[in-house]
Amino acid sequence: MNMTTVNVARAASVAAQFQNVDKVYESRGHSFEVLRAFDLTVRDGEFLAVVGPSGSGKSTLLNLLSGLDGVTGGSVLCNGRIVDAVNTNVGYITQQDNLLPWLTVQQNISVPLEIRGVDPAERAQRVAAIIDKVGLKGFEHHHPSKLSGGMRKRAMLARTLVYEPQIILMDEPFGPLDAQLKLVMQAELLKLWSATGKTVIFVTHDIVEAITLADRVVVLSHRPSRIKLEEHIAIKRPREVHDVRFDPAFEEHYRRLWAAIEVHGAGGAD
Repeated sequence: MNMTTVNVARAASVAAQFQNVDKVYESRGHSFEVLRAFDLTVRDGEFLAVVGPSGSGKSTLLNLLSGLDGVTGGSVLCNGRIVDAVNTNVGYITQQDNLLPWLTVQQNISVPLEIRGVDPAERAQRVAAIIDKVGLKGFEHHHPSKLSGGMRKRAMLARTLVYEPQIILMDEPFGPLDAQLKLVMQAELLKLWSATGKTVIFVTHDIVEAITLADRVVVLSHRPSRIKLEEHIAIKRPREVHDVRFDPAFEEHYRRLWAAIEVHGAGGAD
């Protein structure tokens, strides 16, 4: 990973930081400002959910931390280093299904290890272990077209987890799923997160999903975005996704988060 080391005082528990970040997009001779003097710190092992209106820069934050896009001003840091190129310390799961259709589940999950030059024997061992962990054992030789929507999401998650990134970025990964399957995948994600201790930054429009999954939820304002609300979720773990909304703390969390989200406003880059 090509990053520039910076001299910053940071706690060992910090996984990522956005420091005084500005982001301006140019399109057809016009510019629009998505982030202005934006600050956010994400702790190691934290499950952080990001919610906010369309155009508030939720996906932009993930693109900046992954190194797929660059800041206009300020700094984005991962593990104390400025992100100035593609960040191989993160895994990125989007809403879109990007499994390679000509490869089997096993082959799809192997791709990032092949790119990293992992020894074939170790590669096979790690792929087999993660397939078992995400509940895809028996489907190793199936192509994506033969899998259900939930299985495809599990395969995408496995492909990210197999190379053990420090941070997992998730951009509305369960958005296209029906309500029942979404609950199943939320439960699977919580189980995997608990087992791995990874840092997760999870973008969603669904307040219930954010409360169900996260340690902390941040609400973004309309652009140029700032953090309107930082809500620490006082629902103890482990959590049963079906029962979270019956927890005494749920209603108060939901009320505060909903009140902080402005329903109307300008659109733009998410």
